[in-house]
Amino acid sequence: MKKSIIHLCFVAAFSLSLLLPGSGFAQSVPPPPPDHGQTGNQAGGSAPLGPALPFILLLFGAYGAKKVYEFHRNGKD
Repeated sequence: MKKSIIHLCFVAAFSLSLLLPGSGFAQSVPPPPPDHGQTGNQAGGSAPLGPALPFILLLFGAYGAKKVYEFHRNGKD
């Protein structure tokens, strides 16, 4: 049963990665270089969290399902 759950998680993660648009994984254009007269930190790009969020939620859901399965299997009430 454990192998089938792991196999199902891998299949779900792979199929989810195929459904996501490819442009979500691309990096944005870097900001132009700062002027020579400016000092301090300059504003830069940001890393998008959106494309990874469904995958993270899938992993958390799979982990939770595993814990519930183990809880009921061991008969701890």
